[in-house]
Amino acid sequence: MRHGRRRFLIGALVPALVLHVVFVLSPYAQAFWVSLTDWTGVAGEARFVGADNYVRLGGDSLFLDAVRNNALLLLVVPLVTIALGLFLASMLRTSSSRLGQGYRIVYFFPQLLSLVVVAVLWSFVYNPNTGLLNSGLRAAGLGGLAQSWLAEPAFALPAVMAVLIWSSVGFYVVLFSAAIEGIPRDLFEAALLDGAGKWATFSRVTLPLVRESVQVAFVYLGIAALDAFAVVQVMTVGPGGPDGATEVIGLSLYRTAFTYGKFGYASAMGVALFFATLTLAVLALRSGRKERLELA
Repeated sequence: MRHGRRRFLIGALVPALVLHVVFVLSPYAQAFWVSLTDWTGVAGEARFVGADNYVRLGGDSLFLDAVRNNALLLLVVPLVTIALGLFLASMLRTSSSRLGQGYRIVYFFPQLLSLVVVAVLWSFVYNPNTGLLNSGLRAAGLGGLAQSWLAEPAFALPAVMAVLIWSSVGFYVVLFSAAIEGIPRDLFEAALLDGAGKWATFSRVTLPLVRESVQVAFVYLGIAALDAFAVVQVMTVGPGGPDGATEVIGLSLYRTAFTYGKFGYASAMGVALFFATLTLAVLALRSGRKERLELA
């Protein structure tokens, strides 16, 4: 009986593992190999250049601009999105059930749109002449604040950050709301009886008990911040927007491979991005594990 069950499990798992190796792990291995060559994407042969592509990354000013911009995105987007998501989810907890459900639907609405559609819509909002943002400022008598939001180096990256936050926050409101609803109400009632205010209740009761959801949110938002390719590609014009203000690693990779035909160098960028994302995920998960062990 045991041998029959073992054969059944092996027969069920092996095809899935083979497909995973062929279609998931094999492309990664190929990318690592291509990053060590000067392959152009067209020629049949690729010359092995070792670590030369990685050495070039350190002296590529446009790539370093992309790293800086991705670092800023990684710093701002997850923190602001999680803070807004927690705040709105906490507010929804105190609202009536029907009203809170309606707000969750409204907040979740951007998740129904693809990121490309979101970027196109916000491109119209940021239009300097007919866009909703500048038109609203002029209608409110604040025309002096109107800007060419996507053409000014000082405003282009914050404008992209705002779009990423707007498109993401609704999902995390729903995620955090579900986590908060799973907290026993007795804990909130006990905190209220002890005279705890709203901030004390949030920091001492709500936040520690939804920490795992916050950790997962940070990992996913960090990955999105390290990518940000679709929004930047659709919303900005030219190589990385005005003066490289919105250059990101994904955009540099795409342009290097499909415009300049340097697939080996582009693969090196992809491998660097892979290890940056992997490092972020490992650090976030390890920190969460360490906190759980300390609490235990």
